[in-house]
Amino acid sequence: QVQLVESGGGLVQAGGSLRLSCAASGRIRFAMGWFRQAPGQAREFVAAIGLSGGNTYYADSVKGRFTVSRDNGKNTAYLQMNSLKPEDTAVYLCAARPAGGNYYESRLYDYWGQGTQVTVSS
Repeated sequence: QVQLVESGGGLVQAGGSLRLSCAASGRIRFAMGWFRQAPGQAREFVAAIGLSGGNTYYADSVKGRFTVSRDNGKNTAYLQMNSLKPEDTAVYLCAARPAGGNYYESRLYDYWGQGTQVTVSS
């Protein structure tokens, strides 16, 4: 059983930056994904990173602004968010799944964190 805990969310002005962290309870032998969900909207893929960190994947809406990374020695994944926009406001969740296949679909992830709120003011 893997437990994931996100941190680093908060309130930031448009154009600002935040760095989210996702700490795992044990050694991360999974690909890691970041999703977000705004009130009344479906859960949306944000970014994912493969087992070794060599492969990364991004939603078009965040490409060039967000960077996903991981430190397997610290059992932690990160999401660096720059040039934030009000439309980035959501609860951000990290998730883990076995490596390989489609990283974009939330239903393929086995473990989920509770989420951290990100609010971007205009």
